[in-house]
Amino acid sequence: MPYSKQVINHFQNPKNFGKISNPSAIGKVGNPICGDLMHLYIKVEKNKQGEEFLADIKFQTFGCVAAISTSSAITEIAKGKTLKEAININSKQLVDSLGQLPPVKIHCSVLAADALHEAIYNYLKKTNQNIPEFLEKIHQRLEKERELIKEKFKDWVGLEEKQLKK
Repeated sequence: MPYSKQVINHFQNPKNFGKISNPSAIGKVGNPICGDLMHLYIKVEKNKQGEEFLADIKFQTFGCVAAISTSSAITEIAKGKTLKEAININSKQLVDSLGQLPPVKIHCSVLAADALHEAIYNYLKKTNQNIPEFLEKIHQRLEKERELIKEKFKDWVGLEEKQLKK
């Protein structure tokens, strides 16, 4: 199955690529099987109704076409959404927005959704807000995956971080 035009466009012209200086939170995730690494930066502000929303969102991804495309796409979907709306964004919505992904690349959409959820989790934790149970479960799963990544890529852990900081 070839990549859709939307996937190619996000890969060739990624939206919201880069870092946010002084972000409200960061979601750092990786895939222990393929080695993709995503950092998703969020800036949370309050709208006129007093609701917290994603005023800005950027990403840095070390990975394949699908990883970069899904990272770009999730920033487009989430930007401007309230935290309550953004927390419900899932990988299926992401795949639908991209037209399609080859089945072997669906894990990239899950990784991008995980990065968003982890950034929101980190923001809620940092600001001492209530963390929904499903978000806590995602975070716990990601913690286990981080341990697998550290073990599998122990010679590389830290090198990716240094490269992304440049």
